[in-house]
Amino acid sequence: MDQLSLFSAEARHPRVADLAGLLCGQGQAVGFGRGTAARLSVVVADTRRTGPLVTACAERGVEAEVSGSEAGTPLVRTAFRSDLTELAGHWLRGAVKSVPSGFAPDGAALRIWVLTSGHPDGDGYLLGLDPHAPDTYEPLTSALSRVGLPAKLIGPRGGGPALRLAGKRRLRRLAELVGPCPAASIGGIWPPRR
Repeated sequence: MDQLSLFSAEARHPRVADLAGLLCGQGQAVGFGRGTAARLSVVVADTRRTGPLVTACAERGVEAEVSGSEAGTPLVRTAFRSDLTELAGHWLRGAVKSVPSGFAPDGAALRIWVLTSGHPDGDGYLLGLDPHAPDTYEPLTSALSRVGLPAKLIGPRGGGPALRLAGKRRLRRLAELVGPCPAASIGGIWPPRR
């Protein structure tokens, strides 16, 4: 019988702060109106991810829409909202994405990071990073270590930029933290329970 971790995605009610998982990956935050509103957006690899991401936003009281990026890839984007300003403020230094000091992703944020850019990689699992924000890589590596998920940075030649988790204990911990797969359509990208 599985025991629910205090840090798992299912341990508490969804919060807007969980959407930090979008920003761990290739998501972007943009402020508006001198800090009175912010928008989150993320370009994803395929349409299978869009529905679960829109649902994850809705569970947090944030409406999101799906459209296409300039390159024609799926884009999930919120409207400019006042309830996103605190999250955006933590993740932006001016207009540059920056990981908040001491950030440690809980299960809910990890779940959204997996929805955004996670996928199996042989006997490991990759959590995608933002190719336009290399200064976030080291802080996110440290953040994963703080939650018991030491990871290795993988560059573009290895399928990255991404953080690679390997080993049965780490993969079991990731699966425990993110909880069950939210939709059958994304089963192939979800961390397997081992």
